[in-house]
Amino acid sequence: MGDAEKEEIIKKCADMLGDIVDNITVPRNIKKAMGVVKIKLRNGDESLALRAAAGISDLEVLTTNPNIPSHARTVVWSIITQLETVSVED
Repeated sequence: MGDAEKEEIIKKCADMLGDIVDNITVPRNIKKAMGVVKIKLRNGDESLALRAAAGISDLEVLTTNPNIPSHARTVVWSIITQLETVSVED
């Protein structure tokens, strides 16, 4: 997988996080944490693998939060799965 494909996956994941942040049924503290992860994913100063690994780590912590709605938790697990393909260096 090339860097362009990995960058596209990270962009797609950041967009999915943006959709959750815009959802009115998600609590504010969850939205804030997801917004921080979104910013980290879009930070072009770090390598793609590092951004993906940091995003995975932060999102896994969020999935244990009892306040996260089940629909948002499902999307977060989907994002984590996609980021795992990026975090592995070729």
